[in-house]
Amino acid sequence: MRVHLQVDGSPAGARASAGEIAAAGADGLFTFEGQHDVFFPLLLAAGETRLDLMTNVAIAPPRSPLHLAHAAYDLQEYSGGRFRLGLGSQVQAHIEKRYGSKWERPAARMAETIAAIKAIFAAWEGESRLDFRGEFFTHTIMAPNFNPGPNPFGPPPVLLGALGPVMTRTAAEFADGLLVMPFNSARHLTERTIPAVAEGLRRSHRSPGDFRIVAQAMVAVGREEADLAAAVAGVASLIGFYGSTPAYLPVLEAEGWADIQPELNALSKRGRFAEMRAMITEPMVARIGIAGTPEDCARQIAERFGEHADEVCCYFPGYTPRGQDVADLIAALHRAPR
Repeated sequence: MRVHLQVDGSPAGARASAGEIAAAGADGLFTFEGQHDVFFPLLLAAGETRLDLMTNVAIAPPRSPLHLAHAAYDLQEYSGGRFRLGLGSQVQAHIEKRYGSKWERPAARMAETIAAIKAIFAAWEGESRLDFRGEFFTHTIMAPNFNPGPNPFGPPPVLLGALGPVMTRTAAEFADGLLVMPFNSARHLTERTIPAVAEGLRRSHRSPGDFRIVAQAMVAVGREEADLAAAVAGVASLIGFYGSTPAYLPVLEAEGWADIQPELNALSKRGRFAEMRAMITEPMVARIGIAGTPEDCARQIAERFGEHADEVCCYFPGYTPRGQDVADLIAALHRAPR
C-alpha cells in the first residue's frame, strides 16, 4: 500500500517535517485544517520533496469554489502534477460558530461545490465556456485576464471526505475519490461505506476503476511497551473526542457502542477529557483504531482496507512515534498484499 503522513502545519516547521516524512520512505504527505492554513504548508513541502501532496481536508462550506480552484490549480502546477484537492464539510457547529459561515444541506452543497470547481477547471483548460448556474453558486464570468489557461499537468483530482451514507454516496457520484474518515471500523466500512460508494458510482455511471478510495487510520505504533502504551492513550483520547460528536455516531452504532455517545458528548461539554478517555476500552481501540508493532499495524491496516484501497493516510494522534517505528511501518505497508 502507498502511505501518506501528516506534515507539520506550521509554516515554520513544514519544510523540515516534509523532509522527515520523505526520509521515512512515505509516498505522500497531507495537511489537516486545524491550527494552521491547509494550503500554505503544501507549497513549502512541494519545494522540499517529490512526495505526493493533498489537503486532508480543506473545509469547503466557508470557501468559494473559485478560491478552492485557484489554490488547487496553482499547487498542481507548482508541484509538477503531484497535488490532490481533498475537501470536507465539517459539522454544523464548527461551520457556524468557528468559521462564521452558513450551514445548509451539506451533501447537496458539497456536490455543487465539486461540480463548480470542475466547471471552472474546464473553462481554464479551454474545454468549455464558464456558465455554471447552481442552487448555491453561480460562476459565469471568466475574462482572459482572470483565466490562468491550461495547466501543464492537467487539473488536480478532487476528493471528498465522508462518513455517513449520504455524503459517501455524494463522493462516489461527484468526486474523483473518497477519503474514508479515520474514525471507522471494518464493520462500518463493509456494511455502510462500500454500499454507499457502489450506489454513488451507479448514479454517475462509473465503475470502481474510475474512483479512488483512500483509507485513513488512527495508528498507535511502538515496539517498546512504554511507547505503545503512550500511543494507545493518544489514539483512545482521539476516539473519545470523535465519539462525543453526534456526526460520528454511525460507527459506534455499527459496533454496538451507541450508548456511550450521549455520555461522551456530555463530558466533552464540561471539559472532562480524562473521563472521556477512561470510557474508551481496549476493544474500541482495536476496532476503531490500529495498535501494535509496525508489522502488526501494517497487517491490521491491510486486512481492514486492502480489499478496497491501495493507499492509506496514517495519523499518530497525541504522541510522537519513534522514527524507526514509522519507517518500519511504512516498509511493512509497502510489502502488504492487497
